[in-house]
Amino acid sequence: MDIESLSPPAHQESRKQALLKKQRGGWRAIKYIIANESFEKLASMSLIGNLSVYLTTKYNLGGVFLVNIINIWSGSCNFLSIPGAFVSDAYLGRFWTLLLGSIASFLGMGVMALTAAIPRLRPEACNDPTNCSNPPTKWQLAVLFSSLGLLAIGAGAIRPCNIAFGADQFDTGTKKGKAQLETFFNWWYFSFTVALVIALTGVVYIQTNVSWVIGFVIPTACLALSVTTFVIGQHTYICQKPKGSVFADMVKVIAAASKKRKLKSGEGVSFYLGPSTDGSSTTLIQNRQRLGFFDKAAVITDPNELNDEGKTKNNWRLCSLQQVKNLKCVTAVLPVWVTGIACFMLTDQQNIYGILQAIQMDKTFGHNFNVPAGWMNLVSMITLAIWISLYECVILPIARQITGRKQRLTMKQRIQIGIVMGIACMIVAGFLEKDRRASALKNGSFVSPVSIVMLLPQFVLAGLTEAFSAVALMEFLTVKMPEHMRAVAGAIFFLSSSVASYICTLLINVIDKVTREEGHSWLGDKDLNKNRLENYFFIIGGIQVVNLIYFRFFASRFVTEKDKDNRDF
Repeated sequence: MDIESLSPPAHQESRKQALLKKQRGGWRAIKYIIANESFEKLASMSLIGNLSVYLTTKYNLGGVFLVNIINIWSGSCNFLSIPGAFVSDAYLGRFWTLLLGSIASFLGMGVMALTAAIPRLRPEACNDPTNCSNPPTKWQLAVLFSSLGLLAIGAGAIRPCNIAFGADQFDTGTKKGKAQLETFFNWWYFSFTVALVIALTGVVYIQTNVSWVIGFVIPTACLALSVTTFVIGQHTYICQKPKGSVFADMVKVIAAASKKRKLKSGEGVSFYLGPSTDGSSTTLIQNRQRLGFFDKAAVITDPNELNDEGKTKNNWRLCSLQQVKNLKCVTAVLPVWVTGIACFMLTDQQNIYGILQAIQMDKTFGHNFNVPAGWMNLVSMITLAIWISLYECVILPIARQITGRKQRLTMKQRIQIGIVMGIACMIVAGFLEKDRRASALKNGSFVSPVSIVMLLPQFVLAGLTEAFSAVALMEFLTVKMPEHMRAVAGAIFFLSSSVASYICTLLINVIDKVTREEGHSWLGDKDLNKNRLENYFFIIGGIQVVNLIYFRFFASRFVTEKDKDNRDF
C-alpha cells in the first residue's frame, strides 16, 4: 500500500470497496463463473479431442503437415496465456479479458462449424485414403487457420484468468473466505471433469459416427451459452482493477540490472524497498560482499532516482527489492521446469500420433459398435483420475496404518516415477506400432486388423506419466511461488507445454528432412503403414532417458520438500 492510501479520499474508496464486496461476489457470482467455465471447457475439449480425426478425414491432411498444424496450434493456445495474463493484469482486468476471450472462442468455433456445414470450405473427400489427390486449397486452409487462430486467442485469454477471477469473489483474508475458496476449487475441478467426460464421449461420438456438423454446432452453442451466462452474471461480480503485470516487472528488472551491470559490491549499499505504508524511509542499507546481477536493479546509485515521496522516477532504471525477488522466484524453478518440457513432449505426441494410430486400427467392439478414435484420449484422463483416487483414498490410509505416520511420495519421487512411466510408454508404443504396421502390410489394407484395445497400455502409461510428473510439477511451481504469484505459476506451467509442442514440431521436421534425404521419410506419408513411426517413439523415449538423468543428477537439487526429516512413502 502506498503513501496516498492514507489520505481521506482513498480511505473512503476503501470503505466503498468493502461495502461492494458484501453486495457482490461469493456464491452468487460463482454459479455464473462455473457455468461459463463448464460450457467453455465442454466446447474446447470436444475439438481438442477429435481435431486429428477431423483434419484427416475431412481435410485429407496427414503426415508432417498435419502434426505441424496440431502442434503449433496447441503450443500457441498455451503460449498465448502469457500475453493473456499480461493484458489482464496490466490493462483490461480479468472480467473483460474473459469476456473477449469467450467471444473469440465462440467466433472460432463458429467458423469451424461452417467448415463442416459448407462443402466448399473443405476439399472433396478421398475414396482411397492411401492415395489421396485432393489436398485443401490455400483459401480453404486460410479459413481453417482463422478458426484455429481465434480459438488460440480465446484460450490464451481464458486459461490464465478463469480460476483467478473465481478466487477474486472471496475474501481470502478470513477463515470463511479461505474455506469458500477451497470449496470453489473443488466445484471448479468437478465441473471441469464433467465437461471433459461429456466432450470426449458424447460429443466426440456424435462427431465421428453421426455428423460433424451437429458435432461442431453443439460446442458452438455451448460457447454462446458460456458468453450469455457470463454477461448475465455481471452484476454479481467483484472486478479487481488492473494493478500491473508481474511479467512486465520482470522485464523491467532485467533492463534495470543490465543498465547497472558494471556496479561493484561494496559497503553500505542502498536498496529500494518500494513505497512504504507509513511514510518512513523506502530504502534499506546492507553490506554485500557479493552483489547478484538482478540485485543491482534495486540498488540506488543516485538520490535523484527517487522523487519527493520516496518513489522511483523511472521503473526501467530502479526497481524494488520485491520485484527482484519475484524474478528470482521464476529463475529458481527453471531447472525443474525444463524437466516438465520433456514430459509434455511425450503426452502431446500421444494425443496426436496415438489418435492417428487408432484411425488405422480395427475399431469394432462387440458385434457392431465402432469406438471413436478420439475416445482414446479419455483413457489417459480416466487413468489419471483413478490413480489419484487410489493414492489419496486407499494407498495413503493403508500406509498410515502400517507406519503410524503421514507419509506421501515426495515431489522428487513422483517426477522420477513419471519419467520412468514415460520411457515405458514410448517403448510399448514403439513395439505396438511395429506390430500394427506389419499386420496391415500383411493384409494389404489401410486399416490394421489389430484391435484398438491394444492401444490401452500406452495411453494408460501416458496417463500415469501425467499423474506423477505433471501434477508434481504443478505442485512444485505453486509451492515455490509466493501467493501473489500463483497466476504466474499457472502461466509458466502452460508455457512448458507450449515449448514442448514447438520442440516436437522442430524435431518432427528435422527427422522428416533427414530421413527423406536418405531415401524414405519416417513420418512424411499420410499412411502410417508407409512410415516408421516406431523410430520416432523410440527417439522420444531416448529423450525421456536423458531427462531422467538430467533430473536425477541436476534438477532434483532444486526441489525442496516441506519436511526434510520425514522419509515419505
